[in-house]
Amino acid sequence: MTLLRFRSRRAALHALAASAGLAALTRSGSAQAYPSRPIRIVCPLPPGSPSDVLARVVAERVQTAWGQPVMVENRPGATGAIGLDAVAKAAPDGYTVGIAFMSHAILPSLFPKLPYDTERDLAPIANLVWLYNVLVVPPSGQAASLPDLVRYAKANPGRLNYGSGGNGSPAHLIAEFFRQQAGLQMVHVPFKGPVDAVQNLMAGQIDLMFATTSTAVPQVKAGRLKPLVVTSPERLGALPDVPTMKEAGIVGFDVKEWQGLVAPAGTPRDIISRWNAELQRAMASPQVQERLGGLGMSVAAPNAPHEFQALIQGELARWSRLARELGLRVD
Repeated sequence: MTLLRFRSRRAALHALAASAGLAALTRSGSAQAYPSRPIRIVCPLPPGSPSDVLARVVAERVQTAWGQPVMVENRPGATGAIGLDAVAKAAPDGYTVGIAFMSHAILPSLFPKLPYDTERDLAPIANLVWLYNVLVVPPSGQAASLPDLVRYAKANPGRLNYGSGGNGSPAHLIAEFFRQQAGLQMVHVPFKGPVDAVQNLMAGQIDLMFATTSTAVPQVKAGRLKPLVVTSPERLGALPDVPTMKEAGIVGFDVKEWQGLVAPAGTPRDIISRWNAELQRAMASPQVQERLGGLGMSVAAPNAPHEFQALIQGELARWSRLARELGLRVD
């Protein structure tokens, strides 16, 4: 090899090494700079819903901590599938995340043509809150207690109907689980959202509904709805005279709603970890806990992404099993 060729080769190797080092430095700098532009949190439900409130609380905290605008984008429809599909199809760069909740565990069983795969296309970040429900009936309803309702339903199979915010909504799932546990035959009447369902319940168009505490409590206190039971393990402070499922005779009713944050699959692990850490700090705030608690949300214990993933996987198995047993499906 001539001296000239040797020097040329050595120069080329130096240039290649420098290029690789610059690329690594650029990647490192990019990771350290995150976030460097506005962030979007997709809420699959309308403004004013529990998911929307949760998204805005998170946005406020993260924006303050990270110094970048955090916007909440409401994408309601198809019991949350439209919003989560937008998250699944977003760039996996940490700038789009979304709220996922209990309904997303049964949607794959109800809708065979769901445009995304819950396990494959989404990266869990953290479970944030638990929510409980109140079984409510119109004030004019005949049942004064849950045992009264169960006795009537068993004596009149198929006569009672219950409302929900749509096929696969939490109210639908909880009512179906209750129906199965109590051995009842009731008719499901899905509406376009929980607000429509509650309005029809107050008008006496349907017989009963499992409503979130944030929705039920104001209507109960105003005398527009009558509570029969709560799904929480202990009585609610806002409704101290209303018994739990266990107290009313339904043992083993272990259903509670969950809501957390997910990102598109492929989002870098360090960004997922940073989101998780920031969310744990936000949820630990007494002000956040008080604000969410006033809406019937109980802040979840700190959890890692893999723990939230395990929760989602367990819920997918649980609700798909129920869907098969009850023949639940929407074409």
